[in-house]
Formats: sequence, structure tokens, C-alpha cells
Amino acid sequence: MATIPPGKNTNDEVIPLGGFPILRTTSTALLPLLHKKMQQHQIALFFANTNFIVKCQAYKDVMSDANTIIVNDGIGIDIATWLIHRKTFIENLNGTDFSPLFLQSLGTEARVFLMGSKPGIAQRAADRLRAEYQVNVVGVRNGYDEAKNTSELIDAINSSNANVVLIAMGNPYQEEWILRNRHQLNARVLMGVGALFDFLAGDKARAPAFVQKLRLEWFYRLCLEPSRLLRRYTLDIAVFLRLCMQQGKTLGTATNQPVDNS
Repeated sequence: MATIPPGKNTNDEVIPLGGFPILRTTSTALLPLLHKKMQQHQIALFFANTNFIVKCQAYKDVMSDANTIIVNDGIGIDIATWLIHRKTFIENLNGTDFSPLFLQSLGTEARVFLMGSKPGIAQRAADRLRAEYQVNVVGVRNGYDEAKNTSELIDAINSSNANVVLIAMGNPYQEEWILRNRHQLNARVLMGVGALFDFLAGDKARAPAFVQKLRLEWFYRLCLEPSRLLRRYTLDIAVFLRLCMQQGKTLGTATNQPVDNS
């Protein structure tokens, strides 16, 4: 176990939380960082909310390598960071807001492949990205029947010449898929984006702006989907806090080994 030192930029530092190295930064700083790194090597970008910390424990060592960036998502992460480090994050970097911003920032260089969600949703999300955000979506696959054959899916992604792949399968399935298959993909940026396709497609509603500003979007979603989210925002919160307190200010030593493909 080793304590993570601050980054070179005084505004950016890596904060250990629940065993994961979470980058404390802003969207305006993260955009050029991603642009720079994707020119050098492939990058995996993950958005860490409380569910991510709980469900992705098996992958925390692999996610500590230099080719992975984890950013903060949600008030629960801020609360735990305050309890342990006596500081909070500068900006809430949830995937729903940041992903379209990043794709737009690439301009004509973006070649985006969407994979995940129920049949029809990813296609409607792609249609909205094209129409509203002027994003070049070069391929779409749902996360059900069209994702069963991994080899065919990887071939389809590579054949599309996508340089950004958005994976929407929920925690920990999207993270596992990325870590398991990243070395077979030619894309430069791989992102686990959770419910992004559902929001883009209009299948799920975002909280009103004032609710988002109050950092209560989690409560809004709980009211809409109590049967699915009740455990996440009750029992799993206790598990999340326990994991964070156990790990404290330390991080598990990275193995830098890919996930077993067997």
C-alpha cells in the first residue's frame, strides 16, 4: 500500500478513495489532458460514483496504471473525500455532462462508436449526438444480442475506425469489458458512461437544473426508480463508506496487468 502524492499541477492532484486514484480536476483542464494523452497512447476514462467504488473493487489495481484516468461523480464521493482528506473535488465530473462536451471538443476528429443499453436506445442516442451535438457517430451496437459475440463486436469497432468508444453497461460490467478488451481495440479513448445513452435517447429523464445544482440528482433518480436504486442509495452507501474508511489515504499497489481473458 502506498500513499499517492499530489500531481505536478497545483490545481490537479490524485486523491486515493476506496483504493482508487481519483483525479481532482476540472472539465476545462481534463479536456486538453485527454487530447494530449490520446495522441500518445490509448486512454480509459472512468467516472467514479459510490456504486463504482463498491462494484469495481476487483479492478482497482488494474485501474492504477498510467493509461487510466478516473474522475469524480456525485456528492457521495465528495462526502467521503471530505471525511478522509478534509477536501472536496473542484467540479462534479459526471459522464452524462462531460461525455458530450468531450466529443464536441474533438470537432471533426471525433469518430465515435456507441455500445450498450437496450435495443434501440443506443441508436436514438447516436441520432441525438449527430443532430444536436454534431458528433460523427460511426457505429452503434446494443448491449444485449449485439454484444454477445465479443470477437465480432471488436472487429466491428475496429473496422469503423472509431477513435472514441463509449460503453454503457453499468458498473462493473462496462469497466470489466473495457479492461478485458482494451488491448484488442484500436480506439484511443474508451469511456464507461453508465446511463448516458438512456438520457440522450430520452428513455430516462434528467433532474431539473435546480435539483442538479443542489447535488440532489441521485434523490430524483431514486424517486423515479425506487426498486432499482433503493439498495444502491441505502445499504450500498454503508458499504461504500466502510471501504473508503478502510483504505483511508492509501491505494493498492498496481499490478499493471490486463484482466484475464479466459
